[in-house]
Amino acid sequence: MAKPRQTSFRRILLFRILLLSIPVLLLGQYVIYKKARSSLLETARRNLTESAVRKGERIQESIQALEANLLTASETVVLKSGSAQEVAKFFTLLKKELPTNIECIQLRNVTTGQVVASTCGNRAIASIQANLWPQQQSQMLADRSFVRVTTPLRSRKSPTDASQDTQINSNGEVELVFTAPVYDSTGALSNALTIHSTLYQQQLDKPGSLAGYTVIIDESGTILEHPVANLVGRNVEQLEDATRLKILIKNALSGEQNFLHLFAFEKQGGESVAGYTAIPSPLSNNQNKKWVILAVASLDNALFGLAEINNVLFNLVLWLLGANLIATLYVARDLARPLEKLGDYALNVRGRGFPSKMPHDFKIKEFNQLVEALDSMVERLTAWAEELETAWKEAQAANQLKSEFLANTSHELRTPLNGIIGCIRLVRDGYCDDREEELEFLQRADDAAIHLLNIINDILDLSKIEAGTLSVVMESVDLRSIVKEAIDLQKVHIQQKKLQLLWSEPADSIAIQADPAKLKQVFLNVIGNAIKFTEAGSITITMRQEATPGKDGNNNSSSVVVSVKDTGIGIPLDEQKKLFRPFVMADGTRTRKYGGTGLGLAISRKLMELMGGTITLHSGGVDLGTTVEIGIPIINSSRSIAPADAASN
Repeated sequence: MAKPRQTSFRRILLFRILLLSIPVLLLGQYVIYKKARSSLLETARRNLTESAVRKGERIQESIQALEANLLTASETVVLKSGSAQEVAKFFTLLKKELPTNIECIQLRNVTTGQVVASTCGNRAIASIQANLWPQQQSQMLADRSFVRVTTPLRSRKSPTDASQDTQINSNGEVELVFTAPVYDSTGALSNALTIHSTLYQQQLDKPGSLAGYTVIIDESGTILEHPVANLVGRNVEQLEDATRLKILIKNALSGEQNFLHLFAFEKQGGESVAGYTAIPSPLSNNQNKKWVILAVASLDNALFGLAEINNVLFNLVLWLLGANLIATLYVARDLARPLEKLGDYALNVRGRGFPSKMPHDFKIKEFNQLVEALDSMVERLTAWAEELETAWKEAQAANQLKSEFLANTSHELRTPLNGIIGCIRLVRDGYCDDREEELEFLQRADDAAIHLLNIINDILDLSKIEAGTLSVVMESVDLRSIVKEAIDLQKVHIQQKKLQLLWSEPADSIAIQADPAKLKQVFLNVIGNAIKFTEAGSITITMRQEATPGKDGNNNSSSVVVSVKDTGIGIPLDEQKKLFRPFVMADGTRTRKYGGTGLGLAISRKLMELMGGTITLHSGGVDLGTTVEIGIPIINSSRSIAPADAASN
């Protein structure tokens, strides 16, 4: 019987659980809301910073592409000696091919300033001075320094209306004018080719979009591009957020790529987030002159979706509160019932005269079973989690390698394809001056096609390796002649890079069992890598004979080791073990400019294994060169390798 002011354990348990669970649920909702907001904001900051960097890169790429296309166009025969109709037709085609929005293309006489041909009337779009370029052409216009970048000329409404003489259009977008010289067939400066282009298409800030709209500010703080055209041309000192904008500009000019919150930069007011970076100003050859590129999004757009998350959380908490109440009733009952039964048992024991104290070894079988089950389950879950983590890491690594492989292969495939397409189109469209120039472009296309075929062959070899269908045809061959053939095929590339070849050719032939085509492929891969990653110095190829231990431990056989040593960029120690795996290349920041798919060494290792040989790689580190050794068993091991006189190229 319960005494006064006492309550049951079940009721106490019920109120205690509710007292603890309800605040926890509410606190959990608040924490989740804050975490969601923080995650969305952090994602927006990171994406806006990356967006600013991408915008800057696209602007630079657009400028470089326009300059390159302008120089290429200025060298065409049509502009040098074509009629006005031919020039106009060429302008129409050129406007379609250029990567940016072109406002006008104009050809003007340098001496008289007269417009020869134009897509926008006879009004000059840029001032031209004849002394900007040499009067006589002495070289091909491959250097972009021949291109003059200015702002377009605009007529002013009044003498005091200076805002009309800027590089701004009605959309607040930056416009630039690119001018390059055009020399006639005698090499004399005759005309100037001018392209008026919108530099970057403005994108509006949309809810949920984390790209942001584009703002460009020069180093003096003048706004060059903004979706609100009225702000273009104003200095940041005139804005409410002048202090924070000055900090942003200072950080960007110092090379920092980050984000900053602005509180009065939006047209309608309110807080916004801006990612920023800096790029060299195209209007100056001084590298210290820079533009600050901003990717700006309002805070509401950056946190787009947070309101929906909040509604979901609110409904979820209401549902959890109801479920928690029901669950608490059941939990309190289930937890209290064993104690109530135990209390009845204790009362019964005392009533029968048994000791009231419960034995200390009193156990509940179900609890023990539950503990055992939980222990077993935790052990299994731990093992599964470790297996899943290992598998996930391996999958991530494989996915990363294949992603890099796809990116590299796409680039390697696109480069020769672009060369083939470009050369064939030049020949097809009749832009070549004579038959010799046509044959030159066709030879370039043929070389690019052969390079493309080699890449595809590597990919096919790898697919055969992974499918287990790659086979070799073993026969007795002369190793010396195979190595010499591989060297002869690479001599042109060695001479082009002005490298020194140190090759000690053996005096006698070396008989081995191998597939001659596959073995030559291995040597071409290894020697080709040595040439590719060596800018200056030498490539040393040597042969030596080594004893090979037999199964009983005796040195009853021997093999020849071909060593290819270069003085190139070397390989970091932590990356050397990975290079024989498919899709793997050394650090991309150092090797990206050399190209390649990362399949050569992996294919070479598999081929050597199929032929019973070995291939190893060693490098002392970055800029310390690389040595690749290829070992092949000798048929007649009684003869030693006697080198002939060393040869060098």
